[in-house]
Amino acid sequence: MASTLIQIEDLIKTFPIGKGKFTALNEINLSFEKGEFAGLIGPSGSGKTTLLNIIGSLDVPTKGTVSVLGKSVSDLSKKEAANLRNIHIGFIFQTYNLLPVYTVYENVELPLLLQKYSTTERKTKIMKSLEWAGLTDKVRSRPTQLSGGECQRVSIARAMVKEPEIVLADEPTANLDAKNSHHILRTMEKLNTELKTTFIFATHDEKVIQYLRRKINLEDGKVVGDEQITNK
Repeated sequence: MASTLIQIEDLIKTFPIGKGKFTALNEINLSFEKGEFAGLIGPSGSGKTTLLNIIGSLDVPTKGTVSVLGKSVSDLSKKEAANLRNIHIGFIFQTYNLLPVYTVYENVELPLLLQKYSTTERKTKIMKSLEWAGLTDKVRSRPTQLSGGECQRVSIARAMVKEPEIVLADEPTANLDAKNSHHILRTMEKLNTELKTTFIFATHDEKVIQYLRRKINLEDGKVVGDEQITNK
């Protein structure tokens, strides 16, 4: 039986501009089940990143409800929202967001330091995550010593180290060439299959789109298409 992880109902998000307002999301109704490999597709300004940020509890709706793992993001305190992100959600950004003074190991360790794991438990999880990402030989390297593809794989390892239920990926291949893009997408596809992690991408990259099993098209803040891909 399918398990609904994310429920979005009548979502509206506006931002003030001068004396007026800009509607970034307009009457969005969507749900996501456990194990989906889905993409929010649309041009810049279509609302993809705003929707991803609200799902990730980095922002809240202006109107409507967004429930993640049974919790309304509008009702969460700052501490509760942080706990939701720290434990249940992994983030992958196009700019990697790695700390340059830390090694690969230390960057991947960061999400675990916010939880009550022993040093031994952290090491086991970190090495497992680096093995998934094919980076066990880069443990002591720093981001400045890595290629763009390797940096993005570190960010995947960091997102997956706590084995979250949901991973949100915002244009994860934007700074990568085709070879690295496909390597990273195959890695995420493998993790989705093996761990049943729900992946939601914000993208307009055709390389990403060909891997998706669900395509949600956004245009001017509205859902204009929602297609399940059955031949994957």
